[in-house]
Amino acid sequence: MNIPFENELKLPAVAAPMFLISGPQLVIECCKNGIVGTFPALNHRTTDGFEEWVIEIKEALAAFEKETGNKAAPYGVNLIVHPTNPRVQPDLEICIKHKVPIIITSLGAVSDLVSAVHNYGGLVYHDIIKKRHAEKAAEAGVDGLILVAAGAGGHAGALSPLALVNDIKRFFKKTILLSGCISTGQDIASALQMGADLAYMGTRFINVKESMADPKYQEMIINSRAEDIVYTAAVSGVNANFLRSSLESMGITEELWSKTKKIDFGSELDAAKAEAQAWKTIWSAGQGVSSIDDVKSTEELIDQLVDQFKLALESQQKHYKRYF
Repeated sequence: MNIPFENELKLPAVAAPMFLISGPQLVIECCKNGIVGTFPALNHRTTDGFEEWVIEIKEALAAFEKETGNKAAPYGVNLIVHPTNPRVQPDLEICIKHKVPIIITSLGAVSDLVSAVHNYGGLVYHDIIKKRHAEKAAEAGVDGLILVAAGAGGHAGALSPLALVNDIKRFFKKTILLSGCISTGQDIASALQMGADLAYMGTRFINVKESMADPKYQEMIINSRAEDIVYTAAVSGVNANFLRSSLESMGITEELWSKTKKIDFGSELDAAKAEAQAWKTIWSAGQGVSSIDDVKSTEELIDQLVDQFKLALESQQKHYKRYF
């Protein structure tokens, strides 16, 4: 395993930072229960508010460690590293000020940012969907790559997780995180068998009590299966996976979502507001919805994942003994 904080984990998993879904309470509960909790800086409308969230998380985890004597898992912040995001630098400065343990970068791997995080001892993980992006991130000096494979929620890739992991591991020897349809403890074990160090789970953590998801969103996930996930660029201009019922409820037909051009949600909105408005009313999820049929507390879910993970490892051991 190639995980610098392995001893702080109950399970080799990260709850992915989900736009408009992940907030302080979800992060805190994940970290208290032994997996990495993360959230996007842009989930708060302002940098000042973002800093308040970071302080809330730090204080809650410090109190937990003092009260229990147990070490909490590290937390992370997702930064959208793109010229269209005016908050990159001010949000990064907050991360540096508070020494956020893990920074997850999207839409650009910048060596200066990596150096700034390394200077205070933090780690940088970058998400990619193809080899070319991985090579650029590796050149920038990131500590890990998040392989967003076919079937993942949000801006997913189109490659099989098996192909993507094998391709990236040929040249990248640091931490590998795998994303795509990971909803159970058995899925986490499978990710490790494929060569990943950590499972990166998004959709499953939409359906926990501490997420900021609309209850109707959670209900739609329960009632959906893999075939109800639509891969389209119509919402944001970049291919992503969305719930079919969510698209249809907004009048977006198959004819529209089959197009590669982004739908115009209103010229009165600037680009950032238009994007947020779209994702607020059109709900994203990965093909892993097929394994989700409830809404649990984060603690209950992680306990279930641990039990499933143990059973998967025991099953693998039986197969090993049978053949070897």
